[in-house]
Amino acid sequence: MTDPKPAGRGRMKLAARCRVATEAPAFGLVVFCAILFNAALMGVETYSGLAAEHRQVLQAAENCCLALFTLEMLLRLGACADRPKAFFRDPWNLFDLVVVASAFVPLVRENTTLLRLLRLARVLRTARFLPHLRILLIAVGRSLPGTASFLFVGALVLYVYAMVGWLCFADSDPQHYGSVGRAMLTLFLLTTLDGLTDAVRAGLQISRFSIIYYASYALLASFVLVNVLIGVVLNSLDEAREIEDEANRNPKQPGMPPREEAQARAGRGHRLRRPGADRHGPPGPGRDRGEPPDDGRPPGAAAGGVAQRALRPRVTPPRCRSAGCPTCRPGVVGRPSAPAGR
Repeated sequence: MTDPKPAGRGRMKLAARCRVATEAPAFGLVVFCAILFNAALMGVETYSGLAAEHRQVLQAAENCCLALFTLEMLLRLGACADRPKAFFRDPWNLFDLVVVASAFVPLVRENTTLLRLLRLARVLRTARFLPHLRILLIAVGRSLPGTASFLFVGALVLYVYAMVGWLCFADSDPQHYGSVGRAMLTLFLLTTLDGLTDAVRAGLQISRFSIIYYASYALLASFVLVNVLIGVVLNSLDEAREIEDEANRNPKQPGMPPREEAQARAGRGHRLRRPGADRHGPPGPGRDRGEPPDDGRPPGAAAGGVAQRALRPRVTPPRCRSAGCPTCRPGVVGRPSAPAGR
């Protein structure tokens, strides 16, 4: 039977070599420049005359970029050869793999529009090499639940004011408030305060109380709701910064699975909590688990006689009534007793 250990050592060597290549600063710089160059190629292709004149050159440059991205993915996969699951736990690795591998799918290569969209998605890969851009993307992702709640509240406010506007201005201004849909569209455009002056003037010709309608909507929609949305985004941005700082403070050990990495950190903390463990000589059986040394003494004697004496109750001997007792009055030892007549 063949021994599986040489194959495991081979994977570890391959992962170590690929990891050295992927963690080099030059590797990230080259990939980043290739992404920007690929984006520039897509911009050049929008000029029909220039694209038709240099079609072969542009196609060759696109193939070179695709080959470079494929080599990058192979190196990243090789860096996780000793722990393949770690590669698929990283969302950025999955995104890069889907974007690069889609260029080799036959149905995608035949669809020019879909292929250009996927090539455009490569530009987002620059977030992998720009920490600040990565923080912004994480903040956008974490703000989606709060943004959904904001959209629901905004739609509710818009619908209520649209119904009120339809009831009040449908007959006088059917072009803007003839239906609920038109009223919602009008109020949505007024959210930016653009055209609010003309709307207020038209409403004052209908009724003087229309100023309350427009003023309350402008305060609620343009100030309160917009500030709530800004607060949600800023809160998500702070959370994204904390996540990035935590990832930078606790970097993962390369080549070690997460479970073994946690055990290694626990072992280091256990050793740090026992600074005096080497006072009793070389480690023996049970020393790694924090057990006392086995030197033939009972467990209470290993702590020393000082601790035992500290815990032992102090007993005071009874004091006698004799004037010449050396125990009660040690100062009178050797002194003759005074005569009874004096």
